[in-house]
Amino acid sequence: MLLSVYFHEEVALDSCRQDEGLHRYIPFSRMDSSGKPSTAQIVVLATSSALTAIFYSIYKNRAKTVSSLQEAKKVSIDQDLKNILSETPGRCIPYAVIEGVVRSVKDTLSSQFVENCKGVVERLTLKEEKMVWNRTTHLWNSTEKVIHQRTNTVPFALGSHDEDISTTVRVIRPLDAAELNLETTYENFHPSAKSLSTVIGHFISGERPKGIHETEEMLRVGDSVTGVGELVLDNNLIKLQPPKAGLSYFLTRMDFESLLRKQTTSVRVWRILTVVFGVAACSTLLFVLWRLYTHSRQSRKERSMLEEFKEQQRRRMCELNLEESSLSPSSCTVCLSRERSCVFLECGHVCACAQCYEGLTEPKKCPICRAPIERVVPLYTS
Repeated sequence: MLLSVYFHEEVALDSCRQDEGLHRYIPFSRMDSSGKPSTAQIVVLATSSALTAIFYSIYKNRAKTVSSLQEAKKVSIDQDLKNILSETPGRCIPYAVIEGVVRSVKDTLSSQFVENCKGVVERLTLKEEKMVWNRTTHLWNSTEKVIHQRTNTVPFALGSHDEDISTTVRVIRPLDAAELNLETTYENFHPSAKSLSTVIGHFISGERPKGIHETEEMLRVGDSVTGVGELVLDNNLIKLQPPKAGLSYFLTRMDFESLLRKQTTSVRVWRILTVVFGVAACSTLLFVLWRLYTHSRQSRKERSMLEEFKEQQRRRMCELNLEESSLSPSSCTVCLSRERSCVFLECGHVCACAQCYEGLTEPKKCPICRAPIERVVPLYTS
């Protein structure tokens, strides 16, 4: 028997179950037939969980850095610094904060573009700037790429702001330090040459070069610098070097209070990101568990209704003195005499004839699942 049902909504008559000789077309519920979460839900849950873990790890590291900065010992560069370190166990302070002025040890670096500009760290950078056609948004996007970068450094030390104090602190491995914000001493933009042929070629390739951006940055002699690291006395030479035990090494032109505020702000940002993505992960997990629970409850309810329906049908057949073998497989489950001729929506059950549907009491409900009948679609058989 071919059942052809004409209606706009997709009513899935996925399973045809034969119980006690009676064919009943019972659709699965509108939820996923297995009750499993969808691919999108799994992707959202996995992504949000992974990002939460990453952001939490970064947050913990930043929080540890701020806590270490707050506990770091502030040391002044004066004549007593060597005596203080000599009396300290191990002749070192594991995590110290010093503020001083950049002084050259022997040689200095001269700016290649600015006269009488001396420094101890120089960074030359060449960046290519161009417009790239985005095939998705159909817009030209500005991008830049570092095509060359060179950093030069010479040994230098931090001295006191008081020029009468000769004590200095040698800075070891300055390029390993975080927050090394150099001063821009030179900046120039060299635009790309344009011609008709190059313009046409750029439009065809989807890349339109703008030019080369050239910059020179320096840590100049005389700049005020804050250093945070391990302070040691080694053969009568005071050194500031990267600390041990996973502590962060800082060298910056900011004062210590500004550095601490910047790191504290960073901790707040990562904490907010951790909370936001953590809430998203928990919400997704709770939604998936709720869907599994509701699907399980709906399955139990449908099984219970099916057993109840079968029991009522057996009693009805006994009242009418009908044999199971005498019933048509497509007979109406209410009157057991006429053919099924309508589909109930939204549950999608095909279980009754039009006359029995008209005889249902208001509000009309499906005889099988007791779901409200919102509308009825005729069923054509051939």
